[in-house]
Amino acid sequence: MQIAASRLSEHVSKGLRSVYALHGDEPLLQQEAADVIRQTAREQGYTERQMFMVAGAHFDWAEVQAAAGAMSLFADKLLIDLRIPSGKPGKEGSVALQSLTEQLADQHDVLLLVSLPRLDKTAKSSGWFMALENHGATVQLDPIDRSGLPTWIAHRLGQQQQRVREGEEGQRSLQFFADRVEGNLLAAHQEIQKLGLLYPPGELDFEQIERAVLNVARYDVFKLTEAVLAGQHLRVQRMVDGLQAEGVSEVLVHYTLAEDIRSLKRVKDAVMAGRPLPQVLREQRVWGLKERLFERVLPQLKPAQLERLLHSAHQVDGVVKGMKLPTWPSDSWQALLRLALMFSKACSPR
Repeated sequence: MQIAASRLSEHVSKGLRSVYALHGDEPLLQQEAADVIRQTAREQGYTERQMFMVAGAHFDWAEVQAAAGAMSLFADKLLIDLRIPSGKPGKEGSVALQSLTEQLADQHDVLLLVSLPRLDKTAKSSGWFMALENHGATVQLDPIDRSGLPTWIAHRLGQQQQRVREGEEGQRSLQFFADRVEGNLLAAHQEIQKLGLLYPPGELDFEQIERAVLNVARYDVFKLTEAVLAGQHLRVQRMVDGLQAEGVSEVLVHYTLAEDIRSLKRVKDAVMAGRPLPQVLREQRVWGLKERLFERVLPQLKPAQLERLLHSAHQVDGVVKGMKLPTWPSDSWQALLRLALMFSKACSPR
């Protein structure tokens, strides 16, 4: 069965299943979900715990199976904490996981907790993952996107009996907080806890948050194009500056921007030729949030705009590679920022 992350605590309070699989790339959400299961397991008598880390092709799966089959002399129940950082158990591991989940379905003294990174569609359709889902429960831990971050921060403040002020000042406080912790949820959690130590329960004003919250944001180059497509100019500028400060390759940033421009151009040409948009987006491998952003901006983008953006991306490619062009800044990052803002302004909501 599949369990929503928000319902995990409620689910385990009604009784544990024999197998749980957590999958997602956000360390804080992984840690918290695993803690919920481990704490409930301890309360229900799973007092012994064995941890296995699947690293490399030579992991001994027989050890895991032996642990599941051996009765402890010191505890009534056992929790097996199995971590697969690559998300790929391999052929032997696939067979072992399917066998193990079937075995544990009939046992009540062993609990298997499997921790995995974000999985693609192929992995979720594999035999081993389906076995985890059919004989136990899987929990997909989706990252908190930028638009949902202020609400997440407000909820976490509420858990420690703190809140921002009502109205515009409160929204400004949450947006400021989100800007400073974007892309770094674990640090966001720590900054929220710090507010709990610095100030008593109750209302927080903007100045208190501004003084206390450090700038711990980390930027993902692939999130940059989402901000560009959403027309979020200030966020785009902040992200380009952040990527430069973090030492991200200019070539990677340019490639990511240029590839989205090329994708938009290909999709626009195909739609104008009479092909259905959903089919073209699938062919171009545009999914999720980016698919929704493409659907919004495509009607407003004119072919001539996309041609100009494509030409600009070609010119910036030259700047990144050391060419001097009279119409572009000689500094690669300044040229990338100008390209990103041109692209973002073309995608601004109208």
